[in-house]
Amino acid sequence: MKNVEKYARGYFMPPEASLNWTRKEYITEAPIWCSVDLRDGNQALIVPMNLEEKLEYFKLLVEIGFKEIEVGFPAASETEFAFLRTLIEQDLIPDDVTIQVLTQSREHIIRKTFESLKGAKKAVVHLYNSTSLAQREQVFRKSKEEIIDIALSGAKLLKQCAEETEGNFQFQYSPESFTGTEIDFALDICNRVLDVWKPTAENPVIINLPATVSMSLPHVYASQIEYMSNHLNFREHVILSLHPHNDRGTGVADAELGMLAGAQRVEGTLFGNGERTGNVDIVTLALNMFSHGVDPKLNFENIPAIASVYERLTKMKVSERHPFAGELVFTAFSGSHQDAIAKGMKYREEQNPPHWSVPYLLIDPKDIGRQYEGDIIRINSQSGKGGIGYVLQQKYGLDLPPKMREHFGYCVKNVSDQQQKELMPDEIYDIFVKEYVNIKTPVEFIKFRMLDDEEFQTVVTVRSGNEVKEITGNGNGRLDAISNALQGYLGIDYSDLVYTEHALETGSKSQAVSYIGIKAADGAMHWGCGIDVDILSSSVKALFSAVNQLSRNR
Repeated sequence: MKNVEKYARGYFMPPEASLNWTRKEYITEAPIWCSVDLRDGNQALIVPMNLEEKLEYFKLLVEIGFKEIEVGFPAASETEFAFLRTLIEQDLIPDDVTIQVLTQSREHIIRKTFESLKGAKKAVVHLYNSTSLAQREQVFRKSKEEIIDIALSGAKLLKQCAEETEGNFQFQYSPESFTGTEIDFALDICNRVLDVWKPTAENPVIINLPATVSMSLPHVYASQIEYMSNHLNFREHVILSLHPHNDRGTGVADAELGMLAGAQRVEGTLFGNGERTGNVDIVTLALNMFSHGVDPKLNFENIPAIASVYERLTKMKVSERHPFAGELVFTAFSGSHQDAIAKGMKYREEQNPPHWSVPYLLIDPKDIGRQYEGDIIRINSQSGKGGIGYVLQQKYGLDLPPKMREHFGYCVKNVSDQQQKELMPDEIYDIFVKEYVNIKTPVEFIKFRMLDDEEFQTVVTVRSGNEVKEITGNGNGRLDAISNALQGYLGIDYSDLVYTEHALETGSKSQAVSYIGIKAADGAMHWGCGIDVDILSSSVKALFSAVNQLSRNR
């Protein structure tokens, strides 16, 4: 590409090796989750939420299980201020939920923020100022010491206002644009703020290290987090927090490696909403942990319902390929994938293994409110016999013999290919019925009676066109006798009769389903299916359907 020389790596590596996180295999416990949907997420919407929408969204976050929720920047607008006052005055904040508010390190904003918090049972006051080299040089045009003075004046005023305001307040500091800040400077400014606040076991301080702009590979961010964790003052009384954005598409990886590196808390949003490419997606983070057998301490057992509320309130769309929540993420169209999934699901039914291990499915879709039917396997021209058979079995209770699945698979794929579309389960069922079930032309089965049960002699009444007649045959069983009668009447030969059957449903009104395959003289297999309340009648109807298939194709 042109202009590649314009770009250089704008991040800063720690001055010492910080790689202990590489020795950890996976995240063993959930972090403290803080939703910033109502601040970061809301400010990134084309049309920000109104008061009623914010209140509904807050309720959703509480129901999911968030214990810390950043509710806004109350000094920024009257809507933000009114939302916070409504939460407090209407007592809408559960006792076990802590609200968080954001403020710049500016006196009038800090004082307005504390005014908005009057009466709050517990709140985190989140102070930030930009510290990156680019911000210092281009935006503020200030030295490092001047930037530190901004942070310290804000930290001191927070402490003063907290003493003057009734309430229970916890402090948080973010060196905004941390990833573009020299690491030694980031450490210095955070420690200077900690020296002002002097955290204790009873009143810990949150130090939040945002990837305001994601600028490096995730392992670099992890090394930065580990270095900070190892060198922060009052470390045992500091809650180390992450706030990754997704500029490089690595927000989830940044957060996961950052947790391995010592972070205890994560700020993010549902489905990754936020400025530019968005904040880190807490849904994906939490369910990634869930897939490793670790309880994320958030309830995503009904992802479709959560996504529906999210889309309605934000006017944003959850992508079809969004991990876990997307419409298509558990869906296989490929024939080989469908076959493996269908066999994996059957294995679970037969063996009941203790852990989930179905091929191609990271977690059980039902654990997050998704359905097997219509979610896992969907049918188009790329699908195979396994998936098509699975849809019939799950939706309609039809368990086709393997060779019949293959035969029917080609029928379905041809229809999908010709129509250039996905086929719904009812369309697949209709194709099956049309092609195989109780076929009545050119010869319709009416009834039969046995003349001799020992010699298996039978009389079969059939209709061909407008003519009804009786045909006779014998064999080594009832079905064989009827088969021989048909072959003699139609003047056809076939061999290798394949037969299977099962009950379609349980109960006194259950129907029997029979499948029959016959091999014609040219070696081609022809299949039929019969459905009847009587098992022998279903077998005969299946035989007639297969023979009619052969006659049609002859």
